[in-house]
Amino acid sequence: MAREKLELVEVSPRDGLQNEPDVVSTEKKLELIDRIVAAGFRRMEAASFVNPKKVPQMADGDAVFAGLPKRDDATFIALALNPRGVERAIAAGAKEINYVFCASDGFSIRNNGAPVDETFRVWPEVAHKARAGGARLSATISTAFGCPFDGEVSVERVVAVAELCTQQDIFELALADTIGVAAPSDVRERFRAVREVAGGLQLRAHFHNTRNTALANAAAAVEEGVRVLDGSLGGIGGCPFAPGAAGNVPTEDLLYMFDRMGYETGVDLDAAIETAHFIAGVLGRKTPGMVSRAPKWPHA
Repeated sequence: MAREKLELVEVSPRDGLQNEPDVVSTEKKLELIDRIVAAGFRRMEAASFVNPKKVPQMADGDAVFAGLPKRDDATFIALALNPRGVERAIAAGAKEINYVFCASDGFSIRNNGAPVDETFRVWPEVAHKARAGGARLSATISTAFGCPFDGEVSVERVVAVAELCTQQDIFELALADTIGVAAPSDVRERFRAVREVAGGLQLRAHFHNTRNTALANAAAAVEEGVRVLDGSLGGIGGCPFAPGAAGNVPTEDLLYMFDRMGYETGVDLDAAIETAHFIAGVLGRKTPGMVSRAPKWPHA
């Protein structure tokens, strides 16, 4: 009997590295991406096109996209926060753009430069630019479970933002626990509510492990029917504009768990672990992922 498929989107080249204080060379980023592809991942965040003064680690987005492997079976995602970022992503050759909104004004002002309602004024322009540039468009709602500045974010607020996202032609909608405050009950409640207004859109989950709940939240999302999950090899990551936001859920931990649960990801766990070790070497420190530090199981 065929195992049910689960897509893991690898975000270490973008979300994983963006908060690192020491800039990683373009060459090392491209080597990381090559290793990710070789492990079997077929969709990954390659770079973001944001203000290089605010996020210096992502200043080489053009060079990263220029050096990507030429493959028809892999999708390299560019992240953008404004129309100019979309233009730069398209000029660099991006065929998929993830556009980020926020569920809270406090974070939106710091991350996107304006309150939530104001950021949606350019949404039609963004969608037009992506369509004209031949790129498919997805939307992520950050701080969908809580905000470092505004505190609790209501389900109703998340649903309202989701409805605004769906006013343009997107193929996927993601909910992000930017600061890692969610519990599985929150995940079930919010995805259930958003599905009601998503109109059949593919749903995606993005969890941070700040309070050690990310794996449980990922399992809850899958139980709610989500079949696309973000992960970052080694568990690296964070956000320059979210105080205390620790790393992403470690991809190798997701791989191990969901493989044991009977899902098919198409990713080789051993190769993923080797890539997590590569990341640790590049950063010169241990990474938070647990499976990459554990003995191989089963032994055979």
